[in-house]
Amino acid sequence: MSNAMPRPEHPRPGLVREDWMNLNGTWEFEIDHGCTGRARGLAAAEGLSDKILVPFCPESSLSGQNYKDFMACVWYKRRVTLPEGWKAPGRRVLLHFGACDFETEVWINGISVGLHRGGYVSFSFDITDALTAGENTITVAAEDNLRSHNQPAGKQSDRFGSHGCFYTRTTGIWQTVWMESVPAGYIEGLKLTPDVANACLWIEATCRGAEGLRLAAEAKLGERVVGRAEASVSANSLRLALPLSEISLWDIGSPVLYGLSLTLGEDRAESYFGMRSLRWEGEKLILNGRPVFQRLVLDQGFYPDGIYTARSDAELEADILRSQAMGFNGARLHEKVFEERFLYHCDRLGYIVWGEHANWGLDVSRPEAWRAFLPEWLEILRRDYNHPAIVGWCPLNETQADVDPVFVRMLCAMTHAFDPDRAFIDGSGWTHVPGATDIMDCHDYEQDPAIFRAKYEPLARGEAVPIHRCREPKKPTFVSEYGGIWWSDTDDSGWGYGKRVQSREECVERFRGLTDALLDNPAIYGLCYTQLTDVEQEQNGLYTYDRRAKFDPAVIHAILTRPAAMEE
Repeated sequence: MSNAMPRPEHPRPGLVREDWMNLNGTWEFEIDHGCTGRARGLAAAEGLSDKILVPFCPESSLSGQNYKDFMACVWYKRRVTLPEGWKAPGRRVLLHFGACDFETEVWINGISVGLHRGGYVSFSFDITDALTAGENTITVAAEDNLRSHNQPAGKQSDRFGSHGCFYTRTTGIWQTVWMESVPAGYIEGLKLTPDVANACLWIEATCRGAEGLRLAAEAKLGERVVGRAEASVSANSLRLALPLSEISLWDIGSPVLYGLSLTLGEDRAESYFGMRSLRWEGEKLILNGRPVFQRLVLDQGFYPDGIYTARSDAELEADILRSQAMGFNGARLHEKVFEERFLYHCDRLGYIVWGEHANWGLDVSRPEAWRAFLPEWLEILRRDYNHPAIVGWCPLNETQADVDPVFVRMLCAMTHAFDPDRAFIDGSGWTHVPGATDIMDCHDYEQDPAIFRAKYEPLARGEAVPIHRCREPKKPTFVSEYGGIWWSDTDDSGWGYGKRVQSREECVERFRGLTDALLDNPAIYGLCYTQLTDVEQEQNGLYTYDRRAKFDPAVIHAILTRPAAMEE
């Protein structure tokens, strides 16, 4: 197991302070198959029986464990000495987890400091009162029971091995663990809304211990200060308009990001934002006043050595660059909540994305399932709202026909209450609940380009096209999954959609025919090709699982980037 710290970069680019400590690296570890660790005193134990490399899940080879069977509970432990001044009077210490699947309890020096349910989003605990001078012990227990179908599990397999479009599981910690020191009054969260029409940024801040303090905000373009404003905190929150003297738009392929410096009493933090206007005319994306055809790719965010976790920050960025090299302008971030660093790179590179949740494995016909889903969805909205790259939300994918419409309408209302500007898709591809979706989309893996083209031609005449599992005719304007062409030049043991093509050239021509059918249809406003990379046994990617291009990117780029009918 390497002694080098993995994933050393700051995990939260949207709110950065100087006083922080990365806790990735070697931790003590133990698998608790019987969920008896609490009864056996592991929370206060001197040590655990094994070791693991955090932030990689125990199923991954990078973790050093490479354990593929089910684990009902896993335990972690490490000792930390606080930097000088972190325990000083008037300071607080926060412990952050990028993500830990699924139900997480944390102890500091044997004292429980918090419990979090949800395996996909970031969370934190104020651990100040449990800390002592000198060395401190952090203990973490994570219970995971995806076979209960009461928790979101995404594409994690509920069988021993991977099968179909279900892959290796992720249990426990799978993103960076870190601490930071903050003053007694500090900024807890930000909601940043660009207002291009009025040349300002709206800042909504939630704070702790900050009643009566003044928050000062300064915006920069490069080294130029282009805006300053301040306001007082009332009841630990505030809303502030930050006027901007220069407006440079964030756009696809040409992103401009502003720096944002924030001061609240003794608290100092750095953030960023992008100025772009976003609206939906019917089901058409209007970005900065012009219609945009969404040329998206399905990105599942799996890695051969890290499973849910990329080996390095550079690999997160590289997947976006690989997609752009093929001609895609964005992605559906599929059945997984991607880490904040990935979204930051989307912002940097001008790459539009849809934010999703990992609803597969959750039986959304049963009210018991809501308990695990709704709170985490709100946490996702809060965490990721500020990213200019996100153009829409899609919490559910391919839901069953008996989906509870009350649940779906509640998701829609919750999402629009928090974010009224972005579009909402209730259940991508299959079952749409009347009145609960902004966009009518469909999934279609027809492999014959002529049949595929003919199926959608009625849309151009204003006629309806039936969608799978919908009881009434619909008019999809977004084919949010298509293709999935099965091709590998090294292995014929996996699977893809339709009959396996016999050559690379045949695959390219099928891709051309299917894609042309969508680009040529003036009633289609977006596409999403399945998929960016192979994932384990699913061999329908444009890249192999280890990220080797199957085709000349320039050829795919030329097919995909010609003008769409709706752009002419």
